[in-house]
Amino acid sequence: MTEFYRQYLAVAVFVLAAFLMVGAMLGLARLLRPNVPQDEKFITYESGSDPLPLFGQMNVRYYVYALLFVIFDVEAVFIFPWAVNVEPLGWFGLVEMTVFVLVLLLGLAYVWRKGLLRWA
Repeated sequence: MTEFYRQYLAVAVFVLAAFLMVGAMLGLARLLRPNVPQDEKFITYESGSDPLPLFGQMNVRYYVYALLFVIFDVEAVFIFPWAVNVEPLGWFGLVEMTVFVLVLLLGLAYVWRKGLLRWA
């Protein structure tokens, strides 16, 4: 066996060990946990409101707010490294980040104008 294959074998052994440890932990947890089935545990939870047998109870605006939060949260992830490393980028970095923020503000203005940010 060459050194090249020996390195892959080491990785395969670690991957197998990881899967075995996860399986062992899940198996041990299954053996140790209490098992008390109750009908109330199997009822669908719908964000604090009583579940009804009909489909389509969730309002779409919850998903819109979640999506907007994710978009602007990702914006912060992109702006932070730029702010930390702003000097080496110079004017090019400033112009690029300005365009990025302007596109996001344009999207926010569109959502605001459509009335998607109004709760009631």
